Amino acid sequence: MKQIDIMKNVFLAHLLLFAFSCNSQNETSAKLAADEFEQAIQAKDIQILDVRTAGEFKSGFIKNALQADWTNKEQFKDRMQYVDKNKPVYIYCLVGGRSAAAATWLRENGYLKVTELQGGINAWKASNKPLEGSSNEKQLTMDQYLSSIPKDKNVLVDFGAPWCPPCVKMAPVIDDLQQTKGVDFLLMKIDAGVHTDIMKELNIEPIPQFIIYKKEKKCGEKMELFLKKNLSSNYSNN
Repeated sequence: MKQIDIMKNVFLAHLLLFAFSCNSQNETSAKLAADEFEQAIQAKDIQILDVRTAGEFKSGFIKNALQADWTNKEQFKDRMQYVDKNKPVYIYCLVGGRSAAAATWLRENGYLKVTELQGGINAWKASNKPLEGSSNEKQLTMDQYLSSIPKDKNVLVDFGAPWCPPCVKMAPVIDDLQQTKGVDFLLMKIDAGVHTDIMKELNIEPIPQFIIYKKEKKCGEKMELFLKKNLSSNYSNN
């Protein structure tokens, strides 16, 4: 009888451990769409964390959000000292990449409940959610975008931003292309933090992304290994 009781207790212990692990896993991977996120941040004693740069933050932020730039690790760690580990943290960035990395850091450093905004501030805007201190800069329309692409040139459209680490890494590649003999193109940059409408229409996420046009004809979205070939003057008549 004692052996049966021991086995029962061991079984229950494993069952409880399994249930706890499942709950923990759900919490550590918590992501909410804009509607659910908006509803969740109405609760008391929660903290909203914007991990974009100061410049991005000024262009429009969710009400009551704190700002700590994930790309500036020293600043981020310093500011996180003032965020309560025992209260829920609702975190977001532009499209979700930085907030996912920051959320992992938070969970690993003792923050008990961290929830991410799926799709970031771009998804928030796309759902027509309110922002504080938002920029009055006009959105680029699809007609304006297409009309700005010359009919007689090769054009490389760069969808990125100066605060985006992979965009910064790609910048020397683009600079090198511009200096390469036999490669002829016009560079057109679209600020992904400002022109969110055109990003949504073109289904561009994450950044950086590139679109190449040969004499107004879109020839595909390519990364660095394909840029040189597609923008070379040897291929301009293809």
